Amino acid sequence: MKKTISFVLNGELTEVEIEPHLTLLQVLRDKLELTGTKEGCGMGECGACTVLIDGKTVNSCIYPALETEGKNVTTIEGLTDTQGNLHSIQKAFIEYGAIQCGFCTPGMVLSAKALLDENKKPTEEEIRHGIAGNLCRCTGYLQIIQAIKAASGKA
Repeated sequence: MKKTISFVLNGELTEVEIEPHLTLLQVLRDKLELTGTKEGCGMGECGACTVLIDGKTVNSCIYPALETEGKNVTTIEGLTDTQGNLHSIQKAFIEYGAIQCGFCTPGMVLSAKALLDENKKPTEEEIRHGIAGNLCRCTGYLQIIQAIKAASGKA
């Protein structure tokens, strides 16, 4: 039996009819066609599927879609402004070469956003801790940390 859920997605009220067993990742990619959120491991271990729910990072591959009812969900697509301009974190990732294959990038950027929203001037150790739930296949961690420092104004 399908159920309709209602939540704010990237600033817009969204209603979608779903099967109760679906994960948020499945709804985002398959029902809403927002493919910026990636599936890596499917077990909540790699962070490729990271999105923000009410400002906190979650692994959407294991997050029940029904749990989004009434919440605020932000995906990588939601970071651009209404004119399509990139967020300062995205710009820093480009400038510092923190994007290699790009598979981890949406999760890394959203984890960085959650960190910087909570702590405007994190130390390198705090940055490492803030992205700890995200794995980079290309081992681009140095550039990722430099980009997050730059986005925080600490480069």
